[in-house]
This record gives sequence, C-alpha cells and structure tokens, in this order.
Amino acid sequence: MNQIVWLSFLNKKLRAITLAAALFCLFIPFGTQGQTNPTILVLGDSLSAEYGLARGTGWVRLLEEQLKIESSPWNIFNASISGETSSGGLSRLPKLLEQKKPGIVLLELGANDALRGLSIQESENNLRKMIRLSKQSGAKVLLFGMQIPPNYGQTYTKQFQNLFPELAQQEKVQLLPFFLQGVASDPALFQADRMHPNEKAQTILYKNVWGAMAPYQSILKSK
Repeated sequence: MNQIVWLSFLNKKLRAITLAAALFCLFIPFGTQGQTNPTILVLGDSLSAEYGLARGTGWVRLLEEQLKIESSPWNIFNASISGETSSGGLSRLPKLLEQKKPGIVLLELGANDALRGLSIQESENNLRKMIRLSKQSGAKVLLFGMQIPPNYGQTYTKQFQNLFPELAQQEKVQLLPFFLQGVASDPALFQADRMHPNEKAQTILYKNVWGAMAPYQSILKSK
C-alpha cells in the first residue's frame, strides 16, 4: 500500500513539474519579444530634427510611414538635436545605445562641425568612435555623407567631403554618399535662412535615406 501511495504522489509531482515547465516555455516568447523590439536610432542635427518645420513633416516621419506601409515591425527613435556636433553626439550615444538597444543607427552628424570650424581630425575621431560604439553594441550603421560650400576653402571643403566615404570604407559600414543630393543645388527647397531644407525637400531627403537602406531591406521585414 505504501508503495502505491508513493507512486501516486510521484506521478502528481511529475505532472505539476511538467505543467510548470510548459507554462514557463509558453511565456518566454512574449517576454523576449518585449525586450528585443527592433529600433532604428536616428542621431542627427537640425536636418533630422525638423528645424523650422511643422511637427511630423520631416524625413524621419516619412521613413516611419514607409516602414508601416512595408508592415515592418521596426520603430524609429529620433534623438536628433538642432545644432548638434559630432562631439555632442558622441557624448550622448553610449546612453542611447544602452537604453534603446538599436539594431540600426542612422548617423547624420558633421555639418555643424564644419560651421564651427572644428578640425577634420576631430570630426573624424568623433564619428569613428560613434561608429565603433554602435557596432560593438550589435547595431548596423548607415553613415550620412555631408558636403559644405566651397567658400570654406578648397582644401578643407575637399577633406570634409572625403571624410565620410573614407570612414565608411575603413569601418566597413553603409554610406549615404550625400544626404542633400537633389536638394543642395535648388534654392527653392530651402527655408528663408538658406541653410535648412523646407517641407518640400523632406520627400527627397527621405528617398535618399530609404535608397541607402536597401542593404537592410531583408532585416526590416523581420525581428
């Protein structure tokens, strides 16, 4: 009799353990999904922060809308700040990577470095560190190429233009050759300050970015 009671007790215990294990496995996917929600981090300056534009009309919002059209599970966190330099971006990036855990980083910085007369070497060092920090966190990087008017001097202008493709090649990341392609040469696409693209230009900027994101199309459709 004692043996029968013991076997009955053991069977109940095993069933309880099996049920607990099944419930544990059932809830794992939901917990993991919440922790790995795919994010695109945009780290830029006024060109990405909707400076002078109505809220929700910038190229970042257009990119968000395209992702929805594509039924992509990815979302966008726009950490762009007007006036941001590569130095400022570098100081903010570690915390953003830790908090947002992005799978893709869109790096649009450097123009304000030139406007403030920062050395090419300083800009290069900052951008390189941001690229490496992003890659170390597991994120893919799309570097936005920038150019400046020739009145900054032929040597500096050329060095600044070459900075982005050289960095992208050395660090093996994707490059958008010139973010303002199709906009820079058309005065009608700028605000009154003649520095910031207007609302009409945002579609062109978005298309430039979306085209450069072609290598990511497969992962944008999945988590």
